[in-house]
Amino acid sequence: MSFDSLGLAPALLRALADYGYTQPTPIQAAAIPPALAGHDLLAAAQTGTGKTAAFALPLLQKLSTSGQTMTRRPRALVLTPTRELAAQVHENLRDYGKQMQVSATTIFGGVSMGPQINALRRGVDIVIATPGRLMDHMQQRTLDLSAVETLVLDEADRMLDMGFLPALKRILVALPKKRQTLLFSATFAPAIKTLAMEFMHNPREISVSAPNAVATLVSHQVHPVDASRKRDLLLHLLSADSRRQSLVFSRTKHGADKLVTFLNASGLRSAAIHGNKSQNARTRALSDFKSGRVTVLVATDIAARGIDIEQLPIVINFDLPSVAEDYVHRIGRTGRAGMEGLAVSLVSHDESGLLFDIRKLLKQDIAITPIAGYEPSAPLRLDAGAPRPKQGGGGGGQRQSRPPRQGKPAGSARPSGYAPQGRGDHAAGNQRRRSNSRPAAKA
Repeated sequence: MSFDSLGLAPALLRALADYGYTQPTPIQAAAIPPALAGHDLLAAAQTGTGKTAAFALPLLQKLSTSGQTMTRRPRALVLTPTRELAAQVHENLRDYGKQMQVSATTIFGGVSMGPQINALRRGVDIVIATPGRLMDHMQQRTLDLSAVETLVLDEADRMLDMGFLPALKRILVALPKKRQTLLFSATFAPAIKTLAMEFMHNPREISVSAPNAVATLVSHQVHPVDASRKRDLLLHLLSADSRRQSLVFSRTKHGADKLVTFLNASGLRSAAIHGNKSQNARTRALSDFKSGRVTVLVATDIAARGIDIEQLPIVINFDLPSVAEDYVHRIGRTGRAGMEGLAVSLVSHDESGLLFDIRKLLKQDIAITPIAGYEPSAPLRLDAGAPRPKQGGGGGGQRQSRPPRQGKPAGSARPSGYAPQGRGDHAAGNQRRRSNSRPAAKA
């Protein structure tokens, strides 16, 4: 099957050809025709399968063929959980729609609202936004959603996971009832189904992967190690190829900063991305990572969403995630677009229970390979009663005095610009921590 057979406009086909895209991925082949036909979609697919193009291409075609209107109000709204993902979607829309007269802008926290307000006043066809900052604009009456014809919920499961459900419901109520809604998620978790039943009209269901599936081209390795020696083992692994781009996950923001300090002092060019970093610092870190000026990017869990780095060879879990589904999100940054990838986890004895949860979720064994000179003093336990970290974690196995707080994202091979830290976004993250509720998550 080729893109020519999906009913896409010549301008879109030319843009795809310019970027070397000739054959659609399974989610694109399944989602584009019904989206072009105007149906609501409830679509699920694992990470790295081209979900952005699956909604961006029909969205651009619909806007370009429906004719320009005299209104300056946006005709399409794309909601994403993070700033990085919003920027990535914006970049993709620009690439695919470069031969079309369709305008788009991003709205997210962590930056001044002034330029966003000016862009909205000038008029724009597509708004790509994070829920919190969008709510800010709605409350200040700087955004009019009454002309929205198409709504896209990208990575809806993650938005629910981050506590954005109340904001989503307020936004959905403010939209015209007569619209097309395209919801993309890693899974059809009960919370996703409930949201779809409440706000969608007879959606077509599309699923091209099993729940919590990971890319088949990703190899998994676990290296058991004492918590006190994790940093040394990480340095050993990274130093084996200091020019290789490596994405390292820490469970906490403080732990991420400590790792970067350690790695830079050891001669490895490193940078951290998390919620305590300024927008400029995050953008600079992503740009440096993509350009190769930085070879190690240390991120917290929310950074698993919105990173789109071409040919990223390796993801290293310095700390295992507290929730097993986040392992899928993390390693989904490698093994993309047909490329092989490697997922390495450094696991201490007190993380044995987390490893048990991950293996159970994936329904597969993960090779456990001690590294000579870094063998642990106690073996890992692989049973349901295996120990788990009590509090904190990260940063070389040292405990923190309070429960871990999730950080924010990392980069994209193309765009940059990130996630919840505007008033609304940050508040939603806090709500998630208070409610402690997590639906099944995604890629």
